[in-house]
Amino acid sequence: MTQRFDLAASLARGIEGRSGAWSFIQGFAAHWAGALETGDGWTEADLAVAEERLGVRLPAALREAYLLFGRRRDLISNHDMLLSPAELHVDDAKEALVFRHENQGAASWGILLDSLQDDDPAVFIRADLADKTAERWDGWLERLSLCFVEIVLSESVQADGESCDFLDPDDDSIELLEENCVQLPFPSCPIGEEVHATRWFLGQDVLLRDDGMTVLARGRMPEDLERMRELIPGDWLNDYR
Repeated sequence: MTQRFDLAASLARGIEGRSGAWSFIQGFAAHWAGALETGDGWTEADLAVAEERLGVRLPAALREAYLLFGRRRDLISNHDMLLSPAELHVDDAKEALVFRHENQGAASWGILLDSLQDDDPAVFIRADLADKTAERWDGWLERLSLCFVEIVLSESVQADGESCDFLDPDDDSIELLEENCVQLPFPSCPIGEEVHATRWFLGQDVLLRDDGMTVLARGRMPEDLERMRELIPGDWLNDYR
C-alpha cells in the first residue's frame, strides 16, 4: 500500500532547508500532479552554458531546482513563468539575476548579484512601473528553496481543469475558510507585507491560497473542490450550479 502524502507535515519539514524543500516538491508532485521523472529537469550541460554566458556560478538551490523539475511546466509555469537556463539574465540596472516573470510582465523575481555566492540566497521581487526610476527590488522570501516551494504551490492552484477554481471572497467566506481549513506553516510573502500577505490553507484534499484579495483553490480531484464550494459558498468563478 502506498503511504499517503501528509502535505502539512511535509511542508513543515520543507521550509527548514533545501533538502526538505525538494522532498516536499517530489511528494507533492507525486500525489497532486504526477511524479517527477528523469527528463523533468534541465541538464548539467544546460546550466553550464548559462553560467558561461552570464559569467557567474548559479547558486546551489537554483541549480538543484532546475536539475530536478525545471522543465515541468505544470509545476512551474501555469501562470507566471520560470525562465529556462537560456533565458536567465541580469536586469538592466545590473542588480539582480532574473529567473521568473509575472505572466503579463508586471513583475520579475530575482537574486541580488552580491548574494549569488550563497547556496540558498534570498529572493526579491521588482514591479514593472511606468516610472522606471521608482522600480526597486523588494524582499520576497528569505531563501530561494522557499521560493520554489511557493512557486509549485502557487502554480498548482492556477492550473487549467475542473480541479481548480477562483473565489472572490467576502468577510463571511474568509471566516468559513478559517473555520473549515487548517492554515499551513509557510512564511508570508512578500516579506513585511501585512494587508495582502499570502496565506495557505488545507481542507480535505483541497489546497487554498488567500492573498488578501482572492482565494484560489485546487482539489486533488474535482469532487474535492466541489465539496469545498459547498463548505464555503460564494462567488466561485467556475461554479455553474
